[in-house]
Amino acid sequence: MITNLHRIRRDIEELSKFNATPGQGLTRFSLTNEDREAREYIKSELTKLGLKVYEDPAGSIFGKRDGINNDLPVIMIGSHFDSVKNGGNFDGPAGIVMALEIMRVLEENNVKTKYPIEFVGMIEEEGGRFGGGVFGSRAMTGKVSTDQLYNNKDEAGIYMAEALRKFGFNPDEIEKAKRAPKDIKAFIELHIEQGPILETENKDIGIVDFIVGINEFKVIVRGRPDHAGTTPMDMRSDALSTASKVISKIDGYAKDASEGTVATVGILNVKPGAANIVPGEVTFTVDIRSKKGDCIRSVKNRIIKCLNEEAHSSGVEIKIIEMLDVNPVKMSDQITESLENNGKSCGFSYIKMLSGAGHDAMVMASITDVGLLFVPSKNGRSHCPEEWTDYEDLQKGIEVIYNTILDLGEEI
Repeated sequence: MITNLHRIRRDIEELSKFNATPGQGLTRFSLTNEDREAREYIKSELTKLGLKVYEDPAGSIFGKRDGINNDLPVIMIGSHFDSVKNGGNFDGPAGIVMALEIMRVLEENNVKTKYPIEFVGMIEEEGGRFGGGVFGSRAMTGKVSTDQLYNNKDEAGIYMAEALRKFGFNPDEIEKAKRAPKDIKAFIELHIEQGPILETENKDIGIVDFIVGINEFKVIVRGRPDHAGTTPMDMRSDALSTASKVISKIDGYAKDASEGTVATVGILNVKPGAANIVPGEVTFTVDIRSKKGDCIRSVKNRIIKCLNEEAHSSGVEIKIIEMLDVNPVKMSDQITESLENNGKSCGFSYIKMLSGAGHDAMVMASITDVGLLFVPSKNGRSHCPEEWTDYEDLQKGIEVIYNTILDLGEEI
């Protein structure tokens, strides 16, 4: 192989050191000390290669390698470097390491491409700190407004605008992060599978041809906090009672929609949160995913209808806040074919796959051709300390994408 296994391993292990929870999985939230440490490592590695290194107002890192004709659009490669709380070392960084290693191999072999190649490392893909997710790619595609930055806050009450400014970015210039479709020829991402299929079927790589759509929203149910002992049942405005009636039906709505549709209530907060007080406010999130947009909309409409009916009968107020809404996305046929051909030429086994997880690639598809390649996850584990991908498996994926970059970049 032309890529270097030692460097790949070193990058993963170095990035894993920038962690707020050592010994308890990887926690690297956006715009934190751990973010800055990872950011400096990435920028240092890019600078060593003589690339043009810069950051956009959303906090994404770029490293541009000249092509023969720099007036042509860039071929962008990369992923994200933030994590979930107590996650693993490969979700996101695997794609960062892919892009770093490809840039190194291009440089050390003095490869000339007609099109310029650009590294990208994005933050807040997971939404672990501020919610919503895929922030860097949404900013690049013009889907982030200044108002959102002044409304989204973390658990400590720090608004994203404040965190960006403290980090050295200007939130009022977020629109300058937007990239024009004419400026990007393609975006290619490598990711761990986060599931058991590749390992179970003993395949080296998975070539994604479709990413599910995702609609994530927050529901706030406001009732009235009252004394738990002195307020009769028929005189209560219990936010939790109302929310629970709706939540209990969501599982059935997803099953009725079929087509692999799934729906998850992942966060549930109750206020005031005391055993002897009737819940006055409940906040919960809903995450709906499907390969068909109609199925997502059907489930959401049924949830909203149920919320309104329960609110009417119980006297509570309902507020819905949209966090993420992305349609199902088909990968570029040209890129998929190139990945497939290069997988064959490298002698690797592969299958074509549907991605049930969301990725920056699905957002970037709104402005350019995209490709997504999976490498195996040990025991299918992800978003946990046990997350693992063998370095040799990661190298195989990087090797395939490297050859695809030569195809798309039109090596001279």
